[in-house]
Amino acid sequence: MHVFGLVLFGFIAFFWLTHGIRVAYGALRLPWLKDFSPAADADCPRISLIFAARDEEEKLPAALVTLMEIDYPNLEVIAVDDRSNDATRRILDDYAAAHPRLRVVHVTDLPSGWLGKPHALQEAYEISAGEWLLFTDADVRFRTDVVRRAVTLATQHNLDHLSLLCDIEVIGFWEKLLVTFFGFVFQIATDPYRVSNPHSYFYVGIGAFQMVKRSAYEASGTHRRLAMEVLDDMKLGKIVKRAGFRSGVGIAQDSVAVRWHAGFGNLIRGVTKNFFAGAGYNVGIVILGLTGLFLIDVAPFLGVFLGHGWIRILATIAVAIALLFHAAVAYTMRVSPLYALTHPLGAVLLGYMLLRSTFITLKQGGIVWRDTFYPLDELRRGVV
Repeated sequence: MHVFGLVLFGFIAFFWLTHGIRVAYGALRLPWLKDFSPAADADCPRISLIFAARDEEEKLPAALVTLMEIDYPNLEVIAVDDRSNDATRRILDDYAAAHPRLRVVHVTDLPSGWLGKPHALQEAYEISAGEWLLFTDADVRFRTDVVRRAVTLATQHNLDHLSLLCDIEVIGFWEKLLVTFFGFVFQIATDPYRVSNPHSYFYVGIGAFQMVKRSAYEASGTHRRLAMEVLDDMKLGKIVKRAGFRSGVGIAQDSVAVRWHAGFGNLIRGVTKNFFAGAGYNVGIVILGLTGLFLIDVAPFLGVFLGHGWIRILATIAVAIALLFHAAVAYTMRVSPLYALTHPLGAVLLGYMLLRSTFITLKQGGIVWRDTFYPLDELRRGVV
């Protein structure tokens, strides 16, 4: 038993000493948007900023205010009202009447074989005129200079596709615990710095901000490739990268901000459709994910307090690296680095959220997204 423990904790320490440190070092080298000067008018290609909105009357007005104030000379904003049942349609039409840069598309019916959001984004693309397309969400707020700076970043790094890590506004202990741990896991799983390496497997697509050249988007298959893909934002990054185009990730911090799911309960319920989808609707991958969470993020803490000799030493190495990395992620997200101390609790809660998403999706035989039911068989066929 002691030999098994040594081998197990040796593997865990090796993971953190290799992959963990490599990802952390890469994260330190990610470009920060604030370090890039705004592009001059002559260097600003035409951009179509696109988003879909369904029943977003609460958050939409604040987002629209910032979109209309973006300082960019060649910008059109295309908003799609995707079958809303609240005041979203009226809000969009009123803004469009007052702001010529805003165009509104109203979707009244959803064709078979499509999820609502990818269909809405495809509809917007088909009437857009931009050399670049900037996909965002209906609740995201932008600083006035963010697009000019993003153009400079993309130009200097010779990118065809740029995703920006944004500021997620969190309130209270439990939101901060969950969101900082989720940000940490996102970094470990996607290794954002290596996304720009054309020979790496890693890819990233951020729903709040991803800008892609029209030619790259079209060559990758547009949102028609993502018609039944719940994780359409991440998978857009995947199809662009797999098509041979150069993708990259930057840090926007509060230049791009969103109030994600407000409250602990809403955070848990809000990812019900996402987590099992992230596992490709594969129970085997869910089991592997849960095992990985326990071994990598919980077991080292148990080893520090319950282990002896080399097991405790190996566990301490793993815990030290994990805590330092988690603290750095929290700091970047403008949350106290002390939230790194909640690391094992975050892992347990994330594991619960994955189990919950899997159980509910299997029990329902699909997902309910924005009041529309999508069968599991169709979702599995649509995984990219």
